[in-house]
Amino acid sequence: MSLYSEYLQEIENRKGQGLHPKPIDSDALLSEIIAQIKDTGNEYRADSLNFFIYNTLPGTTSAAVVKAKFLKEIILSESVVAEITPTFAFELLSHMKGGPSVEVLLDLALSDNTSVAVPAADVLKTQVFLYEADMERLEVAFKAGNTIAQDILQSYAAAEFFTKLPEIDEEIGVVTYIAAEGDISTDLLSPGNQAHSRSDRELHGKCMISPEAQVEIQELQKQHPGKKVMLIAEKGTMGVGSSRMSGVNNVALWAGKQASPYIPFVNFAPVVAGTNGISPIFLTTVGVTGGIGLDLKNWVKKLDANGNPIMNENGDPVLEQTYSVETGTVLTINTKEKKLYNGDKELADISSAFTPQSVEFMKAGGSYAIVFGKKLQTFAAETLGVPLELVYAPSKEISHKGQGLTAVEKIFNKNAVGVMSKAALHAGSDVRVQVNIVGSQDTTGLMTSQELESMAATVISPIVDGAYQSGCHTASVWDSKAQANIPKLMQFMNKFGLITARDPKGVYRPMTDVIHKVLNDITVDDWAIIIGGDSHTRMSKGVAFGADSGTVGLALATGEATMPIPESVKVTFKGHLKDYMDFRDVVHATQAQMLKQFGDNVFQGRVIEVHIGTLLSDQAFTFTDWTAEMKAKASICISQDDTLIESLEISKSRIQIMIDKGMDNAIQTLKGLIKIADKRIGEIKSGEKAALAPDNNAKYFAELVVDLDQIDEPMIADPDVNNADVSKRYTHDTIRPVSFYKGEKKIDLGFVGSCMVHKGDMKIISQMLKNLEEQNGTINFKAPLVIAPPTYNIVDELKAEGDWDVLKKYAGFEFNDDAPKESARTKYENIMYLERPGCNLCMGNQEKAEKGDTVIATSTRLFQGRVVEDTAEKKGESLLSSTPIVVLSTILGRTPTMEEYKNAVKGIKLTDFAPPLDAMTTEPVEFIPVSNV
Repeated sequence: MSLYSEYLQEIENRKGQGLHPKPIDSDALLSEIIAQIKDTGNEYRADSLNFFIYNTLPGTTSAAVVKAKFLKEIILSESVVAEITPTFAFELLSHMKGGPSVEVLLDLALSDNTSVAVPAADVLKTQVFLYEADMERLEVAFKAGNTIAQDILQSYAAAEFFTKLPEIDEEIGVVTYIAAEGDISTDLLSPGNQAHSRSDRELHGKCMISPEAQVEIQELQKQHPGKKVMLIAEKGTMGVGSSRMSGVNNVALWAGKQASPYIPFVNFAPVVAGTNGISPIFLTTVGVTGGIGLDLKNWVKKLDANGNPIMNENGDPVLEQTYSVETGTVLTINTKEKKLYNGDKELADISSAFTPQSVEFMKAGGSYAIVFGKKLQTFAAETLGVPLELVYAPSKEISHKGQGLTAVEKIFNKNAVGVMSKAALHAGSDVRVQVNIVGSQDTTGLMTSQELESMAATVISPIVDGAYQSGCHTASVWDSKAQANIPKLMQFMNKFGLITARDPKGVYRPMTDVIHKVLNDITVDDWAIIIGGDSHTRMSKGVAFGADSGTVGLALATGEATMPIPESVKVTFKGHLKDYMDFRDVVHATQAQMLKQFGDNVFQGRVIEVHIGTLLSDQAFTFTDWTAEMKAKASICISQDDTLIESLEISKSRIQIMIDKGMDNAIQTLKGLIKIADKRIGEIKSGEKAALAPDNNAKYFAELVVDLDQIDEPMIADPDVNNADVSKRYTHDTIRPVSFYKGEKKIDLGFVGSCMVHKGDMKIISQMLKNLEEQNGTINFKAPLVIAPPTYNIVDELKAEGDWDVLKKYAGFEFNDDAPKESARTKYENIMYLERPGCNLCMGNQEKAEKGDTVIATSTRLFQGRVVEDTAEKKGESLLSSTPIVVLSTILGRTPTMEEYKNAVKGIKLTDFAPPLDAMTTEPVEFIPVSNV
């Protein structure tokens, strides 16, 4: 059977799912299609033309290489296709977004054939995805006296690829659609259990919200032609939880507009909104697509006569509506006035959505074009020897004389590129920064590879210190979906230059360690900037930002990221932690005490600078990891010198293990990281450069002192699924003491694992089981307990220290890498399961709890439908707590009383945490950016 016949069969199969033909990325298939186009009598010729023109992926796909070459043949009259004239061939090349298409255009523009050189140059002037090799060809030709090359460079120096684009519409009509009430997690827009389909955009689009919602959106579009449907989080924040490019892609697919008539299922310019705006990393993703994200502020706190918030019986502020956005409301966005209107009535100031930089993204169709455009303009001006013309909005550079720097301000100043200011920059400044570490995870990695192909990137930027492609989100079950997707992903990323969890050549065994843990180990500089394709990219060294797959791709390709320097909230501690408390309770207490002190979540959209320097990076990661659920933009752990050195030594040993396994690449990335760690350790020991600390006169948005003396019992983050106020369900703000449940809350399943635990948690389990057996004679689980260590290192160390044997003694299942599960578990026995390292239940894309279960877990996710789904009779619940509470709850089949809890952890050292004795600040120092070009 030919590839084309197989493609036709696939098309028939997709019809049964209500899907169009899958876009073509294969050179072999497209070569067959081209042969059929050339054969004028071929029965499949008409369809082949349609597939070639409208259904071939652009960028650096192997299909794009074949397409570009064939279009070149047509332009040079080497092939004649009546339906594709040379003029049309140039138009098709203009939509192919770089890589092979730019190579062909340069071939034509720099040739001696003026009849094709001039139109090729005209197309090139509209392109921005040029890389070093492309620029070098132009520079060489220009220096050799080529007038066409000079003409192209002059156009680039004037940034005509941007200035000649039409301005955004002054008025944009929208019709509202309330996607949900309360915070909307990206799981609603792109469910984790559908992660396998994310790279198939049309198929994945079918999972957004619900089939009924999709029909309602389409009906609104029919009723209001010419207006955009605006998806709204009523009484909540849009896009909490993770950046999820697939979520924005789905919104754009249903409510945006097609980016190009020749590129299927790639839409852009969606409009999303929330009463409390858009979560920071989700807003970044909206910018990637040139979309609009609005902060509606349509519900406000109701005040009493004295101006104080009125509280309800639960102690929450009572909200009152300032204006309605119920589904079907027609509104107007005035982009010039930056106001939202209902008819002539002004509803809200939306200027935060229309900063000069955001408007540029909208005009250019997304942030990529701006990033590459700036680089291209700078190159052209330098090559021509002319001053750089100010075309783009100048970056906002804010400096406050006499004001010190927070930790994040220090990191951004050190890594800044292209800064004009001589003085150090403070929060609010727009900064281009070098990225040190990049992480791609396996359920968004295929999307990242698509983004890299679409921006014509072929190799990792040399300025990135290290990058890693994980296999943790698909670790639980090696099913047919994983087998189809993951090897292809690993091969692409390995060739691109990343260290990969799976070896495409099969030399080293698959490593399914949780991505955040690996990134935490390969981050070997506390001044580093990390970008990762997961919201829990929150390192305890450096500053890390969870990002969409597009921003990850951009960081891999360019080694840079662009964002404002965030404001910070300083978190310190006082008092003494009781010996029966776990560090997870410190994390919960931080959120609870913050909400009690400030009323509102001051962490949202800001960096949490946590002064927790007595803990090693593994343990401190429990805090920084949780900050994603606190809606923080990032977090920074301020460490003491000796603690940081010990953490770096641990990182070195783990990187060496990866090297010993054979995971290093040709450019010896892992060996390079060990050298960076050694250099940093030397700087600290010599006193040349102490551990990162803020200046003592730094300015914060807020400061919180967590009182450890107030923490007297374990706490549980509760999804509060039956709260009468829908907007209060499934948030991470309901933190309850264990006594609230009176030892009566039935538990159906427990989960210890994912990124929130470390080796200490595994040892606590073994010690607790021995304790309980000694106290009760036997260990009987009244609910299943699933344990998934985050890394193989932990398993190996537990085996060496004897703890794994203890766990095996009580376990009814132990993972076997030689025979991984091929199907997800649907029913659980009342036993303990020792699962393969990886995300497991926390991800919700493979393993899940039984529907309607009440789960208690150490993970971070309590979203509806993530770990557990609802039944018609009962809502699934995902309670979040410490390892001791989870273990004891499964043995009891219910939440424990305080007496039961204290007995179970008697004699166990649950945490080494104590507040640092000395204030970890420094005197202000001068910072010189990486580059002022």
